[in-house]
Amino acid sequence: MDKLHIITPVKDSIDLTMQTIKSVLDAELNIQFTYTVYNDFSTAENTLCLEEASKSLGFRLINLSDLTHHPSPNYLLVLQHAQREALTDNADLLIVESDVMVKKDTLQKLHEATKLPQCGIAASVTVDEQGSVNYPYQHFQDIGSQVLRTTKHCSFCCSLLTNELLKAFSFEALDPSKNWYDVTISHEALKHGFHNYLFGNLPVWHRPHSSRPWKQLKYSNPLKYYWIKFTKGYDKI
Repeated sequence: MDKLHIITPVKDSIDLTMQTIKSVLDAELNIQFTYTVYNDFSTAENTLCLEEASKSLGFRLINLSDLTHHPSPNYLLVLQHAQREALTDNADLLIVESDVMVKKDTLQKLHEATKLPQCGIAASVTVDEQGSVNYPYQHFQDIGSQVLRTTKHCSFCCSLLTNELLKAFSFEALDPSKNWYDVTISHEALKHGFHNYLFGNLPVWHRPHSSRPWKQLKYSNPLKYYWIKFTKGYDKI
């Protein structure tokens, strides 16, 4: 596959989001690619910042308020829209979330990973500022620089979904009652005969939950976190 669609879903946290966007735009890629930022009902001020940045930096911005009245999060709509466009363009789809910083070679090497046998998802392991493996891959603390074929789910912090996987499984079949779909799509990839790979040699810096600060309660006040999660119906996976 010689085309790549890169997407970043965004919800406020504008300073860190701009760091993510710039790291993607600074990546060294030798293939044809498009980069789309999906603005999921950020504040008016932050939306204006994104609109100005899209003009000056040259990325494509889609304001989801132009497509739906459904309140954030709208990850399902983002995935469905991005899948349709990738399939139309015969491209792979690479998701870089707005709390991630990629290195110059990350995206190119994930693209090259699609040559691995029956690759469905190619994911970068996430690390903190000190380089230690962090959420959501704590159970891979010993990965080192290995490339592992995993049956555990791949987070979409920084993950490439191959065009073959996009053709095999329609995101229109995803459960609209959920908020996040990395677990479901990872499992569907396996069900459809694909392999999912986690790259310890392509770490990305992850600042967990920067766009949704309430989720930090999971670490500082877990009882309050789960109370909010279940009483408000947030964060369904």
